[in-house]
Amino acid sequence: MTNPEKTWRKSSYTAPDNNCVELTIGKAATAMRDSKDPDGGSFVVQASAWAQFISCTKSGEFQL
Repeated sequence: MTNPEKTWRKSSYTAPDNNCVELTIGKAATAMRDSKDPDGGSFVVQASAWAQFISCTKSGEFQL
């Protein structure tokens, strides 16, 4: 269920149909959810894991 205290954000690159992954970033964790089903649950990772993911993405580590 959606927590009204969280501020969910979509990428500025979201398609016109608004189908996107939304994020809410906190000090302890980051949560992600499907914008088409905001009450369908979310995937939560610790802040340190999210920071590592962003760092690896920016460095190109995930490029195939």
